[in-house]
Amino acid sequence: MSGEVTLWLERLRAGEGGALDEVVARLYPELRAVARRLLRGERAGRTLATTALVHETYLRLLGSRALAPADRGAFLAAAAVTMRRILVDAARRRLALKRGGESARVELDEIAEVVAAPEGDEELLRVDAALAELDRAAPRARQIVELRFFVGATLAETAAALSLSTKTVQRDWLAARAWLRARIAGDPPPAVSS
Repeated sequence: MSGEVTLWLERLRAGEGGALDEVVARLYPELRAVARRLLRGERAGRTLATTALVHETYLRLLGSRALAPADRGAFLAAAAVTMRRILVDAARRRLALKRGGESARVELDEIAEVVAAPEGDEELLRVDAALAELDRAAPRARQIVELRFFVGATLAETAAALSLSTKTVQRDWLAARAWLRARIAGDPPPAVSS
């Protein structure tokens, strides 16, 4: 099946109609797993269900002109980013409906919990803003965070997807986690490079 996915990804990059349908069909269980990870922190009844999130992601990817993933990992990363954007958009819509109210500062014990499963709309927006800021400071570190947290890739899988050594990924991973922990907690983030 891995060979089939690779062939359909090549067809997708070539702009062949229907290629995205085939890629999504072949990676559907993995897309659902990514969606489940992202929805883990959502309260029941507050957002999309796993299947709805995967389907909304498909629709957004279908409308994307720049979608040209190099491999399975790159496609799943693009899907995870799209899913996160859908959840952030939904959180913004819900918060826009509210009148007043201030965001409470949340102290974090473990960055993985808040990034992988933010609690509430305000925290989701803080995570999104922190990831956008990390992207400006260190794009490779942001890619590593997305692959590790949202796709669930191992260090080795992340290294392969980004054509980096495992040691480089591990170093950037630790730096990005420390950076995000400080930024989300409201502290000045340490220097991070990529």
